[in-house]
Amino acid sequence: MSNGQWYPPEWPDRIRALAAGELTAATPRRAATVMLLRDAATDIGSGPAVHMLRRRTSMAFAGGAYAYPGGGVDPRDDDRPVGWAGPSLEHWAGRLGVATVTEAQAIVCAAVRETYEEAGVLLAGPTPGTVVCDTTGADWEADREALVARELSFAAFLDRRGLLLRSDLLGAWARWITPEFEPRRYDTWFFVAALPEGQRTRNASTEADRTVWITPGEAADGYDRGELLMMPPTVSTLRALRPYGTAAEALKAADDQDLTPVLAQARVDGDELVLSWPGHDEFTKHMPARSAGGEGS
Repeated sequence: MSNGQWYPPEWPDRIRALAAGELTAATPRRAATVMLLRDAATDIGSGPAVHMLRRRTSMAFAGGAYAYPGGGVDPRDDDRPVGWAGPSLEHWAGRLGVATVTEAQAIVCAAVRETYEEAGVLLAGPTPGTVVCDTTGADWEADREALVARELSFAAFLDRRGLLLRSDLLGAWARWITPEFEPRRYDTWFFVAALPEGQRTRNASTEADRTVWITPGEAADGYDRGELLMMPPTVSTLRALRPYGTAAEALKAADDQDLTPVLAQARVDGDELVLSWPGHDEFTKHMPARSAGGEGS
C-alpha cells in the first residue's frame, strides 16, 4: 500500500530543468513552524498529542497535506528589539546555526507569531514566569488579524500588550530546506512547544480547512496507511516525537536534536530520476527520467 507522501507531478520536469541548467534555484526564505503539544487524554492514545492543520486542497503548495502552524519570517522582526524572556539571543543564534542575534530573533519571533496567527495560541506573558491565559475577545482578534495582514509588527504587538516573548517555552527540533527545484523555497526551523495552561487552539488560518489533535504515532501510522497526506519533514518530526510520553519530556529532549539542515538531492540514474533526503531513506522517490510525474515507487 502506498503511503501518504506529498508528491507533485511537476517535480520530474523541474528536476530535469535544474540538471540541464535551464532552471535557477530560488533563494530559500527563512521560516518557522511549531509542533504544539498537549498531554493527551486517554481517548486519543498514549503520549502527547500534537496540533496539526490540513492545508486546503486549493492551495498551490501541498494542498490537502497535514502540517503544523508556521510561516515565513517577517523582515520587520530583524529591525528592532522585542520584549524577551528565556535563553538569550546569543544562545538562540548558536542553537539555530545563524550568524547574528537579529536573525535568531526573527526566526523565534516567526515561530511564536505564526502559532498565534494560525492557532490562536500565544507564547508570551507579562513577566518572565507567566503566560497569557486568554487570547479571546474582539480586541485580541483585531490584533491577530492585523498581524496576519502585516499591518502590525510582532514587536509593536508585544509592546502594545506589555508582553514578553517566552523563548523558554520553545525548543528547536529540526531544520529542513525546500529542494532547489521548487519555485517557492523555505529554510524552515521546526520547534516544539507545550500548549500553555488556559489557552485553546482553534483554526484561525485561512489556509487550513481542518485542525486536529493527534498523537505523533497515530499521525505517522495514518501516513503509512496512505490516509494522511504529508511532506517528508512532517513525517520525520512525527516519528522523532513518538517515543516521548509527555509534552515536558519532548521539550526536554529538544536540546539534543540535530539541527543540521536537510536538503533533498536529485540525480539521474539510468532511466530514472532519484530524489532523496540525506539521512532519511524512507522518502527516496524513483521517477521516470523522460516522462512527467507519477507516484513513483
